[in-house]
Amino acid sequence: MKEVGEMVRYSDADLAEFKTLISAKIEKAQADLELIKSAYMNDLNNGTDDTSPTFKAFEEGSETMSKEANAQLAIRQEKFIRDLKNALIRIENKTYGICKVTGKLIDKERLKLVPHATMSIEAKNLQR
Repeated sequence: MKEVGEMVRYSDADLAEFKTLISAKIEKAQADLELIKSAYMNDLNNGTDDTSPTFKAFEEGSETMSKEANAQLAIRQEKFIRDLKNALIRIENKTYGICKVTGKLIDKERLKLVPHATMSIEAKNLQR
């Protein structure tokens, strides 16, 4: 077994494994995005028929907050999907899992947890 520092890139078998993992994450992320978008569309259609002015003000305030929260969630989800798709491109180029700062391989366990990672923990800590 080679030392992690010696390996130039992950094997084709490893890359295939990561591709399967990332593809599944993209599917789930896109399904989640659809849920967020449908919740957002639902927020736009929901009015309050309550006649109490104070109650109505509270409702409108929370509606605005949830619309903003949903919009933020949708933006983050879209970025996550884009990052995952970029990871698939790196797999195709066989550059996946190589730290863009140190040039060393990113730990396999880290990639399983954060499959769109482009930096090793070492490089990430240097940024702080």
